[in-house]
Amino acid sequence: MQKKPPQTGAELGVARRRPAQQRSRERLDHILEVAQQLIAEKGSEHVKMSKIAELAEISIGSLYQYFPDKRAIVRTLAGLYAAESRRCVRDALEAVRDKPQLLRAFAALVDQYYEIVMDKPVMRDLSSALRSDKELMSIEIAENRACGALLAAAMRRVDPRVDRKRVSALAFLIWQLGEETMRLAVSHKRGEGALLVDAYKRMSLRAIEEA
Repeated sequence: MQKKPPQTGAELGVARRRPAQQRSRERLDHILEVAQQLIAEKGSEHVKMSKIAELAEISIGSLYQYFPDKRAIVRTLAGLYAAESRRCVRDALEAVRDKPQLLRAFAALVDQYYEIVMDKPVMRDLSSALRSDKELMSIEIAENRACGALLAAAMRRVDPRVDRKRVSALAFLIWQLGEETMRLAVSHKRGEGALLVDAYKRMSLRAIEEA
């Protein structure tokens, strides 16, 4: 069977390489800032590349030099939020040395993430956009695997006797279910959403404690 040629950046819908010159980097950051504002206000499906270019005060041709399409902008923003989220998770879990600390750290991360998602409409929209595109959905899965690996490492650190494969699978599942829970919670009224998040947190804490 003949192998398919490798996909280009445009075909994958990813951002082009970050420019080396400071002026170009500043322009890129400004484009992303404008895109975030528009997505938060209108939703990504209603945002047009022409509007992003207009508000960023650049030509549409210049915009395409940075991003092949709107999908690339969505993916870039999602990647930036994912990287920041992973840093928070790493900072919280690397300091854990016993199980009570682990349980407290995980509970605090769940509460913190829910508040961030509720306060930033752009994150809710990006999450929905990723789920509607199978290729872009790989970003979320990869990030959940990475955060799950950080959780699994903390679980092994507080109890070296645990089964590595079982704990890795459990930690990944906990993180993946966390994303699904947040998506469900923000689609309901604040009170009901908070109850859903609390139920997820209690189930996860029990699973971590009994692992």
